[in-house]
Amino acid sequence: MASRRLRTLKRWMKSKGFQWSDALEFVDTPEEGIAVRALCELKEGDVVAKMPKEACLTTKTSGAREIIEEAGLDGHLGLAFAIMYERSLGGDSPWNGYLQLLPYQESVPIVWTLNEVNELLCGTELHQTVQEDKALIYEDWKENILPLLDLAPLKLNPKFFAIEQYFAAKSLISSRSFEIDDYHGSGMVPLADLFNHKTGAEDVHFTAMSSNDDSDSDDDDSTNDGALNEEVAFTQSSSVDMTASNIANAGNCTASDLESSSDSEGDTSMLEMIMIKDVSSGTEVFNTYGLLGNAALLHRYGFTEQDNSYDIVNIDMELVLQWCSSTFSDRHSRARVALWRRLGYSACGNQNSEYFEISFDGEPQIELLILLHIMLLPDNAYQKLDLSVSVTGNSHESNVGTTLLNGYIFPNKASNMSKKSLLPKNTCDALMSLADMRESLYGLNSIEDDMEALERCSLVRERKVFHSLMLRINERKILEKLRKYASPAVEMNKHSSPRKKLKRTTKKTS
Repeated sequence: MASRRLRTLKRWMKSKGFQWSDALEFVDTPEEGIAVRALCELKEGDVVAKMPKEACLTTKTSGAREIIEEAGLDGHLGLAFAIMYERSLGGDSPWNGYLQLLPYQESVPIVWTLNEVNELLCGTELHQTVQEDKALIYEDWKENILPLLDLAPLKLNPKFFAIEQYFAAKSLISSRSFEIDDYHGSGMVPLADLFNHKTGAEDVHFTAMSSNDDSDSDDDDSTNDGALNEEVAFTQSSSVDMTASNIANAGNCTASDLESSSDSEGDTSMLEMIMIKDVSSGTEVFNTYGLLGNAALLHRYGFTEQDNSYDIVNIDMELVLQWCSSTFSDRHSRARVALWRRLGYSACGNQNSEYFEISFDGEPQIELLILLHIMLLPDNAYQKLDLSVSVTGNSHESNVGTTLLNGYIFPNKASNMSKKSLLPKNTCDALMSLADMRESLYGLNSIEDDMEALERCSLVRERKVFHSLMLRINERKILEKLRKYASPAVEMNKHSSPRKKLKRTTKKTS
């Protein structure tokens, strides 16, 4: 039996022209919230839901449109204001039937207290990011929302536009918004946001045909929402075959009489959810927000997944330089990094915030291996390489495959050369040291301590603790794999000839 809030939502959606298949069941449980299940077999190409754009909550459809446009509130900043405005109207809002279903806020880290952020996310990929996000979001509110409360003609109730309400609205946008089209921008899409996420296991695809309405649509995707502006990319691009068949009857289950995409082609007023693979009766129907690691999932949506193969760990350039300074002089470090850059290599990010990725399998980014290799070159080899680069201007970008300078091989990004060729013992030792330094950021508790704490933790009652532990454990497992990645090469260097070593590593990476 549907919960009261679901019944209210269904009545509201029907009144606004939403359509959904009778083959879909909306389930609401205290433990897991709302999920969408298949009452019968669904086939690839079935159109299972249609949502009118005008019934989506956007800066163009909200009653606050005039205020938003006059104040120049772009992107997610404007959408957050629209959500707060509609909430301030209560039962008078055209979206009241939808808003009553939404939580006050989603449990994403931007709405955690600073103490919770510092305690639960310490050492993780999210710690510094969330600290910066909270500061940026506060500045957005202070500079753009707060001044509007002093404008008497607007008669805005400060109770609904305070900093807490702004953070709450931002959390909803982070976890639920979709990119609709060039005119509406991003917005809240009722019904579409009921489908839960599962990484790499998309069943249903959100599609938004571009609108031909160019009126007032001269925004260039700019936004003063600095903390979360990258999240416009949440939206799924429309890659589904638009000649999808209509939903057919399956067994005793009668499907809704929804028009197929081919019948409604050219109708830019509707959004659609289309099955991209078959789903059997009784199973949950999943959307996907992209192929994201746990840091991104927790940051944007407030949850993590066990053994997420898209997890990574970053090692900051600052940490590499800290390791180098423990053995060499600052002058040595600066000179070696400069040579590495002149060879055409770079880290992720920018020079203000550079980092190297360690993959889920524990494999380090090749640019890190090359930097460590250059850091550890004997002085005479370094001087020859430096001179050669100065004379020839040799950059790894200039050749396909590898660059050979004074007997030292530097693989290009396009090269399939084994990274193990860049793992002499001193480089392996450096990787082990970096893994230990990165691990130390998590504090005194061991990974075993974290795993025991996770076993005792209740997902329902201690959601923040549970997902932060999951994030930290998965990151620490990657560091363990990094150590294993380096360890065999150490043993190889001790016991194997170079020819055997090359043969073994080539086989492993093929």
